[in-house]
Amino acid sequence: MKNNLAWLDDIPRPLAILVRLGDKVSEYSGKAFAWLVIPLMLGLVYEVIARYVFSAPTKWAYDLTYNFYGALFMLVAGYTLFRKGHVRTDFVYRTLPEKWQGILDCLQYIIFFLPAMIALFWVSMDYTIKSWLLLERAAITPWMPPIYPLKTVVPLGSALLIIQGIAELIRSVYAVKDGQWPDGKRYD
Repeated sequence: MKNNLAWLDDIPRPLAILVRLGDKVSEYSGKAFAWLVIPLMLGLVYEVIARYVFSAPTKWAYDLTYNFYGALFMLVAGYTLFRKGHVRTDFVYRTLPEKWQGILDCLQYIIFFLPAMIALFWVSMDYTIKSWLLLERAAITPWMPPIYPLKTVVPLGSALLIIQGIAELIRSVYAVKDGQWPDGKRYD
């Protein structure tokens, strides 16, 4: 995604740094964590072949797939927000002037998004720390894989969403102030 970043010169330097940091963290982490799809697909393909061709299902494939899918889902959510890929019900939103879109986005980030992500981060940190201390294992399959690495991605993923959410909130404030989105049209 090509962004016109000239607008960052018009806002206070600390805010510009936050936007650049949020965007870079989201972009690089999203591209890095997207590689989790490779072991996810390899595990699924292996299981399908083992199960249906050789009649020899594995004990570990189910655990592998939900661990990698859960990690993938949480860890690329900030990147998805950066790329404006989350689902929106915008049949009314699109018809509003950009200033009002910015007002709505500001309110949504302040009232709903950031408090929810901060709460998720806070609560999940407690579960993650306890899981690491116990070296917790998943008891739903015979393989019983370690579950603490998967629990770690919840606070990490929510932290990535908070970082990008702050960058998006700053963009929304700019849209309210200037009546247009800083990096062009918001949604096609």
